[in-house]
Amino acid sequence: MLAGGEVELIERMPWASNATFLARVIGGTAPAGGVLVVYKPRRGERPLWDFPTGTLANREVAAHAVSRASGWEIVPPTVLRDGPFGPGMVQAFVDHDPDDHFLELRDEHPERFRAFAAFDVVINNADRKAGHCILGEAGHVWGVDHGVSFHVHPKLRTAIWDYAGEPLGDAVVDGLRRIEAGFTSDLGGRLHDLLHPEEVAATRDRLCALLDAGVLPFPRGDYPYPWPLI
Repeated sequence: MLAGGEVELIERMPWASNATFLARVIGGTAPAGGVLVVYKPRRGERPLWDFPTGTLANREVAAHAVSRASGWEIVPPTVLRDGPFGPGMVQAFVDHDPDDHFLELRDEHPERFRAFAAFDVVINNADRKAGHCILGEAGHVWGVDHGVSFHVHPKLRTAIWDYAGEPLGDAVVDGLRRIEAGFTSDLGGRLHDLLHPEEVAATRDRLCALLDAGVLPFPRGDYPYPWPLI
């Protein structure tokens, strides 16, 4: 549904560091009235010193691929496609209250956020703000904004350090094993389409290291938290 039809802009979303638009997909298989989406065109990506220019949309789609392979369904459905400002990421919009973020939700969803913590280690998420955890329908907690992920060097910056040193637990291990199996099937091919081969290899290395350790990591480096935190 997200890949077909036409992307119709509604408004630019405030406070985003890159060009980010609320839009709707109309036509194709979308229902009458269309489907709300977030559209981030490549040409609106701000150059970064440590990530190749024009790759953030691919990284968002790669994060969805890993999320889907894990079975955790952390990242909303996300595709790479053309739009009004050219190719970019189109992601299903999750209606939510921005005041319901990780710091407010963590006591009610500890197991969910353990999965988030493991997921962020695997994709090497350099910007897991508390506000990137949002509460959708039926109490499902989603994660958004994964454009600065999958770097080959350690970049993990996250608001979710509450579970550092804790055993992974069966549910997290099961999800990690599903990702591991995916590398020899559809997931591996998809990541190679979206990322540099060294980034794919580094992702698999992080996954194996996390499984071998059996515990969620402690903060490391000088900047383990994102800024701003929310």
